[in-house]
Amino acid sequence: MDMAVMFVTLPALSADLRPSSSQQLWIMDSYGFLLAGLLITMGTLGDRIGRRRVLLTGAAAFGLASALAACSTSPEMLIATRALMGIAGASLAPSTLSLIRNMFLDERQRATAVGIWTAGFAGGAVVGPIIGGLLLEHFWWGSVFLINVPVMILLVALGPLLLPEYRDPEPGRFDLPGALLSLAAVLAVIYGLKTTAGHGFGWTGAVCAAVGLSAGTLFVRRQRRAAHPMIDLALFRTRRFNVPLLIDALEAFAMVGFSLFNWQFMQVVLGMGPLESALWSLPTFLVMPVGIALATAMAPRIGKPNVMTAGLTVAAVGYITLALIRADSGIVHLVSALAVVSIGIGGVSAVVTEVILSAAPPERAGAASALAETSAEFGGALGIAVLGSIGTAVYRSQMESQAPAGLTPGQRAAAAETLGGAADTATTLPRQTAQALREVAFDAFSHEMRIAAVASAVVTAGGAVLIASLLRNAKGPVAVPGAVREHTTGHDGEDNANGLSTKAPTL
Repeated sequence: MDMAVMFVTLPALSADLRPSSSQQLWIMDSYGFLLAGLLITMGTLGDRIGRRRVLLTGAAAFGLASALAACSTSPEMLIATRALMGIAGASLAPSTLSLIRNMFLDERQRATAVGIWTAGFAGGAVVGPIIGGLLLEHFWWGSVFLINVPVMILLVALGPLLLPEYRDPEPGRFDLPGALLSLAAVLAVIYGLKTTAGHGFGWTGAVCAAVGLSAGTLFVRRQRRAAHPMIDLALFRTRRFNVPLLIDALEAFAMVGFSLFNWQFMQVVLGMGPLESALWSLPTFLVMPVGIALATAMAPRIGKPNVMTAGLTVAAVGYITLALIRADSGIVHLVSALAVVSIGIGGVSAVVTEVILSAAPPERAGAASALAETSAEFGGALGIAVLGSIGTAVYRSQMESQAPAGLTPGQRAAAAETLGGAADTATTLPRQTAQALREVAFDAFSHEMRIAAVASAVVTAGGAVLIASLLRNAKGPVAVPGAVREHTTGHDGEDNANGLSTKAPTL
């Protein structure tokens, strides 16, 4: 819900705080980057001290950080508060998903529960923009962050009553240096890539990427030697785990990264208000549960690899349709193509998440859930960074070469910086010059949007080929490293052992 609200809010936020194109991307990215960097830490922490405890503590912190974000008075303050939201938000998804792993021991029930869990994301994406649009029609942009506060209060109040606690009965020592290394690896690599994509090759980006890769190498080495590692590296030795993990990142890269463009297209190019654009996005998100339901129903009949391949192929067709969009294309073209993407991605997300979760022993469900969410969040944040940076470069290049005559150097620079800057500049110009500037800017933005759609189509089609070649004909169950004990802690804090389970889920 939070990410969906940000896409609706970005134009109004930019008009008030006037962030640069780099700051605009960091407002979006700081949340996702820190969330992705800390998911493994939070998932492992939940395994050790209690998943419900981590969930409720993170919820309280997320609500407080959201309130601070609503009060931001500068781009720098908003970036900082979004970073705090990312830190707190990292505790939410792995905690809920790992609780599902231990609450539903039957594979079919668990698949259904994970499908409902995945649909919860789509539901948040539906509700968020509509509520955000209503708020933006009557209040300032900061009001959209306050949506999170009552939701988190409700979770903190009802969580102790409705959720069982679970923790690993023999967790071992928490690996703080390993947690710091994992965070450093994610942040440094993404920052290096972001800097290079936005400004071209330079020493800053290269050094940051090298530092991140070095930190990642040290993290893997530490996990191999540790008596109680944060991540069981044995899981990565099977394609039934590592390939779905990669697919999770690829589909998030495409879908989240492209979302940066469709909201701006509706609000700036088509001239819609926040509420109108949110209502037009409703069909796109409502069809996602259809894809989830179809995938959940068909997986036992035709196999999970076939379902994932079909979903990615459908999504690729949707992106190809989006690659045909022009500045004068209507809203029906955009919404119908996005609906096709959503059906495909919805089915893939549900199946991929269940496969990843089921591959891990119950006491490591927090870490496995964190890996699933890390791949998705990392892919989504990377999609925003890469597609956004490439799009900015394409837009800037076309604007600098095709901007109409009659603009001052300052006006030309503002128009070339962002689409919103061009729209704002046009309001200060004579009518004929303003119309010419809008036409050039809208055409330039449509060009960068088409490039992003082509890139997304290539990524999703590549994922379909990957699944078809590596998983469809694979035999045997997902390898689970050893027999494990289903171990939960009830509401009263008493441990309940549910016996040994060595059965591995099949694909």
